Amino acid sequence: MIVQPGATPIARGPYRWLRHPNYAVVVLEIAVVPLALGLPLFALVFSLANAALLAWRIRVENQALAWAALAQPVTQGLTAATLANGSLRR
Repeated sequence: MIVQPGATPIARGPYRWLRHPNYAVVVLEIAVVPLALGLPLFALVFSLANAALLAWRIRVENQALAWAALAQPVTQGLTAATLANGSLRR
C-alpha cells in the first residue's frame, strides 16, 4: 500500500457512501458466484475467509490513510516508509 503524506481521503463519487466501494463488489462476487453454480458450502466458507481478510486489510488501510492525512506533505526527496503494526518503519 502506498500513501502520500498530507493527502486527504477522497470523499466524492462512490466514496461518499462507502469508504472501500470495491470491497463491497468483491464481497458480493465471492458470495454470488458459488451460489449461482449450486455450491452453497463454498459460498459460505470463502465468504467467511474473505470477511476475515477484509477486516484486517481495511483496518490496516484506514491506519495508513489516517497517518497520511496527518503527516506533513513532503516537498523534497521522498523516503520509503511503511506502516506496519501501528508504527512507522523506515
